[in-house]
Amino acid sequence: MANVSTRATTRLFQFLLTPAGLSENLAAVAELNGVNLAEIGAKQVYTQNVAQELLERALDVKYPAVLLYCEKISNDLREKFRTFSGKAQMAIEIRVSQDRIEGLEKLLEIYVDTVTRILDQNRGDWGNGMFYTGGYEAVFGEMKRGGRNFIQTAKIRFEVAVSLD
Repeated sequence: MANVSTRATTRLFQFLLTPAGLSENLAAVAELNGVNLAEIGAKQVYTQNVAQELLERALDVKYPAVLLYCEKISNDLREKFRTFSGKAQMAIEIRVSQDRIEGLEKLLEIYVDTVTRILDQNRGDWGNGMFYTGGYEAVFGEMKRGGRNFIQTAKIRFEVAVSLD
């Protein structure tokens, strides 16, 4: 499949970790909401799909954590004479944890706002035959035990059009 999932995940990772990515947008959203937010560093962004329990057992996880991965690729062969012409279904999971229930959901919503701002800023040509037209879906999970006592996760899904020789 010509590394479609790897290419899309790597490009998304680059968008998040540029100076105009997470750090700048996090500061802007925090200022709009009048809150102080913990920064998200490169070591808190994972390019893999890992269950929360496994991630906590295998690594020293610092929250908030962001997971980027490709959920599905589909080669529709919409363009003649292309090796791959289809879509990559991408996912960004944001996991937030703290010792109290109060404010956890609001905190998660602010981090989701930050990531969706980055997606909005990066509509268009991603290079290497990838194009993001915009649009996404955010699904908020229920609060559970985990992390620093309580954890809540949101998943943002979107599609990237891919055309490769």
